[in-house]
Amino acid sequence: MITQTPKTTPSRSAKRATYDEATIHSILDESLFCTISYSLEGQPMSIPTAFFRKDDYLYIHGSVGSHFIRTLESGCPVCLSVMLVDALVLAKSAFHHSVNYRSVVMFASAEKVEDEKEKAEAMFLITDKIVPERWDSLRPMTDSEVRKTTILRFKIEEASAKLRTGEPVDDDEDQTLPIWSGLIPVSIQKSKPIADALSKELPLPKHLERYV
Repeated sequence: MITQTPKTTPSRSAKRATYDEATIHSILDESLFCTISYSLEGQPMSIPTAFFRKDDYLYIHGSVGSHFIRTLESGCPVCLSVMLVDALVLAKSAFHHSVNYRSVVMFASAEKVEDEKEKAEAMFLITDKIVPERWDSLRPMTDSEVRKTTILRFKIEEASAKLRTGEPVDDDEDQTLPIWSGLIPVSIQKSKPIADALSKELPLPKHLERYV
């Protein structure tokens, strides 16, 4: 269950905020990467990383030797954020230019995944979120690779989404000015895969054809 707290209550444009679980989950599911921010000995730190969501948890992975992963593993409080841009909003004045976006901010502390079944599933899910159906085309992970990987999860509980949609909002006195205003849609485009030197003679796998 999503809990509204002072930290997840925006001080500006509060009407754009929502604590609807389905909305928050949908934004997280569409996003490939999140930014994790924390404090280390008084120094602000902010690291972008891949992630996936399952049920009420957000999962990340990393090397067991990573300073970043070991710091989060200690249970320090973190702020996780994602943002999807849908359009640039061009108004008749610079002041009213904006962005149509969907974002999530959440606060949590990491839990290390120790269960072997959950850890194996997490490795599969993170791989297939980035490129659907990729996992089944790969050689199995070795025991050594599994041991070298840490999986952390964060409870999606103290979180909020914020969204902007629609056209520019110009001042009344500006609306008749002969200046073009409107939206420039923005989206992520996946282009045709490019084979490396070792794969030039191999056919493109069906799952990559479907991906693009």
